[in-house]
Amino acid sequence: MNSAAPALTPTPRALAWCLHLLVIGLLSLAAVRAVTGERPHAGWIIAASVLCGLTYAAGPVLPGVRRSRRAAALWLAAVGACWTVLLSLSADGVWVAFPLYFLQLHLLPRRAGVAAVVATAVVAITGFAVHQDSFSAAMAIGPALGAAVAVAVVWGYQALYRESEHRRRLIEELTATRADLAAAQHTAGVLAERDRLAREIHDTLAQGLSSIQLLLRAAERALPQAPQNAARYVDQARQAAADNLAEARRFVAALTPPTLEGTTLADALERLCTTTSARHRITARFHLTGDPAPLTTAHEVALLRIAQSALANTVRHAGATTAEVTLSYLGDHVALDIVDDGHGFDPTLLPASDPETGGFGLAVMRARTQALGGTLTIESAPGRGTALAARLPLTPPSATEPEAHP
Repeated sequence: MNSAAPALTPTPRALAWCLHLLVIGLLSLAAVRAVTGERPHAGWIIAASVLCGLTYAAGPVLPGVRRSRRAAALWLAAVGACWTVLLSLSADGVWVAFPLYFLQLHLLPRRAGVAAVVATAVVAITGFAVHQDSFSAAMAIGPALGAAVAVAVVWGYQALYRESEHRRRLIEELTATRADLAAAQHTAGVLAERDRLAREIHDTLAQGLSSIQLLLRAAERALPQAPQNAARYVDQARQAAADNLAEARRFVAALTPPTLEGTTLADALERLCTTTSARHRITARFHLTGDPAPLTTAHEVALLRIAQSALANTVRHAGATTAEVTLSYLGDHVALDIVDDGHGFDPTLLPASDPETGGFGLAVMRARTQALGGTLTIESAPGRGTALAARLPLTPPSATEPEAHP
């Protein structure tokens, strides 16, 4: 028999004490009836009851009974032997078989437990029949029915316990899965917000600081020979700083860009072209084609940021004299085209993004368009200028609003 630790079904403390009290009560009943009934061998009956009680009491005290199948089987055999002696002396010992059924089914493996219950029932029926000097079917009903009830109760309790444990494990797994899902959603939200912050900082603060730097360099070059031009450049740099301060404050508060407040996207793009032409040596012109359709805030913010970034790149890198910005409403799409006459570049040989030198502009523009289900195309070649086209589908506001206000 396997002596490893048995996988016993835990029982509530109240049930265990009820079983202990039942055994003690039945043994005491046998001893008391032996004395009050003036039965023969009363002393031996009392001694057998006490011995059986002491043997039974040793089981809960010995830790090996719950840890080892072999120790549990030996203890049950000792209790059964003492009970058999009591049964041979008194017919009242037959009632002790009922708690023994529960002990055998609980401590022994299923097959061994059933076999022990059957053997105990046979001994109980035989012993009772011997004391009655006759045998009838009614004598077998009590012990057999008690055995059947014990089997049904113990197996039913074990099935309920297994089902309860299964549900408990499922709940624990569900709780752990929900915690993992919440952590993954939190991480995804953090990454999405970090990506949004990176795009906003690049298209607002970084571009504004770059414009201020260019204006101050122009003022530095003009200062010795044309102080009035230098003063104009400094004033424009101061205005650019004020505009970027407003952008930063609105950006921190997660509000709509100030260039879009109280105006349309077309007006904001036209004002952007005017400001760019006034601050830098480039002529930026705005064109509107098609019938304007209502756009979501996410679409307007994305197109405005793309235009700002594209014109900033034109000013810094293209060496262009003119830039054409066209906003086109194409039925179910809206398109933004920025074309300049600069020296152009090879789109396949773009430098890697670097925190010191930049190079994030095109990646940020492409991320903005892809987030709204659109496309970004770039056509350029050395000496032939650059054409950038952003195309966005006109989707319902509910599908894109979270992008503007995550």
